[in-house]
Amino acid sequence: MTALYIDADACPVKEEAERVATRHRIRMYVVSNGGLRPSRNPLVETVIVPDGPDVADMWIAERAGTGDVVVTGDIPLAAKCVEAGARVIKHNGEALTKTNIGNVLATRDLMTDLRAADPFRHGGGKGFTKADRSRFLEALEREIRAAHRQG
Repeated sequence: MTALYIDADACPVKEEAERVATRHRIRMYVVSNGGLRPSRNPLVETVIVPDGPDVADMWIAERAGTGDVVVTGDIPLAAKCVEAGARVIKHNGEALTKTNIGNVLATRDLMTDLRAADPFRHGGGKGFTKADRSRFLEALEREIRAAHRQG
């Protein structure tokens, strides 16, 4: 049975994901270190993990597998979930797959090295837009349908 896992810390699309999960009647796990208001939706389980580095990521990685969908912006978590057979999308709708995860990891590592080499370099990522939200919704629909066929 398909499940939807949300890496909830700093996730801007929790509400959208809940609407899609409810429409498909699938279980959704919202995983974080706390600070989130639990949903009253019986299909949504809020999972609060202990504080610590990557504890939420480990919780998701230990459970997600073939037939499941994971929403995360954490590239190492995405790589583990892809390896386990889960379908993974970022908050902006970008799918992370066996085909592209290696390049995405390499780019992440390169950017980490560049930031470390120039600690005065500032600049955040671009803001989250309505177009990103729309792409996410389309991608989540597509991935859940594919996960149902796969699972």
